[in-house]
Amino acid sequence: MMEIYKTYDMAQQPVKIENIEKGCWINLVAPSEEELSCLEKSLNILPNFLRDPLDEEEKPRIDVEDNQTLLIVDIPYVYEDEKNLKFETIPMGILVMDEYVLTICNRESYLVDSFKNKKVKDFYTFKKTRFTLQILFMIAKDFLKYLRHIDKKTDDLEKTLHKSMRNRELFKLLELEKSLVFFTTSLKSNDVVMEKLLRGKYIKMYEEDQDLLEDVIIENKQAIEMANIYSTILSGMMDAFSSVISNNLNLVMKFLTTVTIVLAIPTMIASFFGMNVHLPWENNHYAFAYILATAVGLASVTSFVLYKKGMF
Repeated sequence: MMEIYKTYDMAQQPVKIENIEKGCWINLVAPSEEELSCLEKSLNILPNFLRDPLDEEEKPRIDVEDNQTLLIVDIPYVYEDEKNLKFETIPMGILVMDEYVLTICNRESYLVDSFKNKKVKDFYTFKKTRFTLQILFMIAKDFLKYLRHIDKKTDDLEKTLHKSMRNRELFKLLELEKSLVFFTTSLKSNDVVMEKLLRGKYIKMYEEDQDLLEDVIIENKQAIEMANIYSTILSGMMDAFSSVISNNLNLVMKFLTTVTIVLAIPTMIASFFGMNVHLPWENNHYAFAYILATAVGLASVTSFVLYKKGMF
């Protein structure tokens, strides 16, 4: 799918247009081969600059060639799977040309909607550098938003695990831990790209653009710190609950062993008096009561001794 937007003055909302014009923004979402070929020919775009961001294994980087600058960064991607939210990252390409800006992604992103609906302050399609930096800023903001969401889900799962140790909650914690690994890796890769932008001359920047890029880097580093902290907390929580589950299992096994010992005494006494040999009280009318009392008494004494030793 290909959409084209353009702002015509400083106060106007971005307008969706049908044809490519100077100063427009071209948004590609899972584009067809026909759309890619058309853009290659009409705008003289390098083929790999359009196709590389569509590879889900592509790593964040900067490529410059023939007055075309391609930034590939990772963005958060959230989707629902079996009524559970999944947090992953996918690559997104930002292609800055002399007269156009292209964004390329294999999946629909809520990030782009913020620009479509004029939710980003001072957004103009003809200010290519500022637009690019605003995208990077919104990506960092999105990472922070979803990190807080992951932290809240972790707190909810922790409260649930305090009440009952079920595998389902532990698997959810494992999923969140995996999401944090994805986020941390992507944020660090994005940080490298932003630092290269700050040091190099990949895109033309004015003083206010330089300040905005520094703000983006600060925001991204904050997201990295948050991801590291949440990952450490979650890892410690998983270890703690693993120890609790193991300890609970030991307590159950100890209790069952103790019960087995106590129950073995009446069984053993009953076995002796069930033998086909001469035994005490065999002709006594109260033999059953004596045997039962002896079994209960020995079992009670054994239970008391084990209780004192902390086995119950």
